[in-house]
Amino acid sequence: MTTAHVFIATSLDGYIARHDGDIGWLLQRDDPAEEHGYNDFIAGKDLIVMGRGCYQKVLTFDRWHYALPVLVLSRQLAGTAVPPALQGKVRFADLTPRQAMAELAQQGVRRIYLDGGQLVQSFLREGLVTDMVITTVPVLIGGGRPLFGALPNDIDLKLVSSRAFPSGLVQSTYLVAP
Repeated sequence: MTTAHVFIATSLDGYIARHDGDIGWLLQRDDPAEEHGYNDFIAGKDLIVMGRGCYQKVLTFDRWHYALPVLVLSRQLAGTAVPPALQGKVRFADLTPRQAMAELAQQGVRRIYLDGGQLVQSFLREGLVTDMVITTVPVLIGGGRPLFGALPNDIDLKLVSSRAFPSGLVQSTYLVAP
């Protein structure tokens, strides 16, 4: 069985990016001396699944930051060529969350890292997220791309842990109720 796990940051008012995708408010809080647990989190994953918006954002960074293989779920990108520098690292597919989980389970993938707001929302709506590590940045940006969107029903969460960092970031880990 494949399980899906989230590790994401949000502004205090619940946004993961500005309307134009800018995350400068998050990057200026990045303190290399302050470990937020990403390395431990990613060490237990087999693959990263991200949405098109997230993929296009990470392409703007100075380098490709992922050692794990990446599956980008996108109707628009499916059937297009992966950039040469990312051959063997990335693949595109037009799959629903349930189709992706079934395909990954058949491939022997056990634990995936979900990245990207709309993708996280779609997996949550389908009841496919096991747990979430959400780091809240102490900034109000007033609008943008929300981490959470409309849901067909309530999703119960159980707080596993919460910790504050000297920078003011607060990180909470939640189990998603089945």
